[in-house]
Amino acid sequence: MATQYETGHAKNVANLQKLIEQITTYTQYNPSIENLKIPAVTTLYTNAIAVLNNVTDKKNANKNAIHLRQELNKDLKSKVTRIINHLDVLNLIDGKFNQAKSINKLIQGTKKTIKVVPESEEQNENENEKTKSTSRQSFTETAENLSKLLQLVATIENYNPNIEDLKIENLNTYQTNLVKATQQVNKTEAELNTELINRNKLLYSNENGLYEIAQNVKKYVKSVYGATSPEYTNVSKIRFTSKEV
Repeated sequence: MATQYETGHAKNVANLQKLIEQITTYTQYNPSIENLKIPAVTTLYTNAIAVLNNVTDKKNANKNAIHLRQELNKDLKSKVTRIINHLDVLNLIDGKFNQAKSINKLIQGTKKTIKVVPESEEQNENENEKTKSTSRQSFTETAENLSKLLQLVATIENYNPNIEDLKIENLNTYQTNLVKATQQVNKTEAELNTELINRNKLLYSNENGLYEIAQNVKKYVKSVYGATSPEYTNVSKIRFTSKEV
């Protein structure tokens, strides 16, 4: 299981474990409030570790899906160019070659892109850098345009290349894989988003979140030992943030 966490969230969880170790040594630590008792706080720590692992696993799955999609799309434009070049030697006379070239232009697109600045961490989980294209160059759209091209090619009786990857059945399989790759990116992104919600609830919900529990543990130690006691000084130095900084 993955154990690499985002710094802010992981530090809160690590500091909870440090807090637990400290209060375990305090003989007068005996709160009547259930969620402040050491077993309950220990369970919270265990659940926090689990949710961080889940986030990391889902994030890695999403990254792997993105990588696979990128690999599949890497040769798309050159493959389509080869299709067009093959069509060019067939001497088509019914306008189909012009249709094919028009679809090719949609797939090839233009080089002009606009960088999009991510608004938050959660909105940038699935891509390191996103761009908007002026020529509708999303993965879904290019796969759709490839499908249109292949539907057109299927109507051309003398399209029968000897090159394996340009055969219509292999091109159809390739196009299907492109669609599945984007579906997998969407699936893993949705799962990641759900785990991010679970993490934030467990760590930062108003009443039972890790942050609030940790603050209440400190307050209880303060009430038992006093604000100037070394016991309270020790726990007060263990820092928690209400959100990642």
